Amino acid sequence: MTYVVTESCIKCKYTDCVEVCPVDCFYEGPEFLVIDPDECIDCGLCVPECPIEAIYADDELPPNQIDFIEINLKLSEVYENITEAKEPLPEAEKYKDILDKKHFIET
Repeated sequence: MTYVVTESCIKCKYTDCVEVCPVDCFYEGPEFLVIDPDECIDCGLCVPECPIEAIYADDELPPNQIDFIEINLKLSEVYENITEAKEPLPEAEKYKDILDKKHFIET
């Protein structure tokens, strides 16, 4: 099992989760974060830290978020590792409740 960052994170990029990760498995792109599934140790510490509930165990993903297993894997290979919290994106509050944001990322 691994944890997966889902569509809710897109255009928000809250990084509270990054601070608690003991293995630094988060990677940052221009629009959101992903988790490298090969580095994740399945501790789950990141889940309660996400203020928008964007992180799920891969076996508990909502059906419409299954694609994010592959998206996290693929983008963790090209995004930069992030190990410290940063400010969320400027329009995070505006986008946090918007659905169907996958078109904002390049996969």
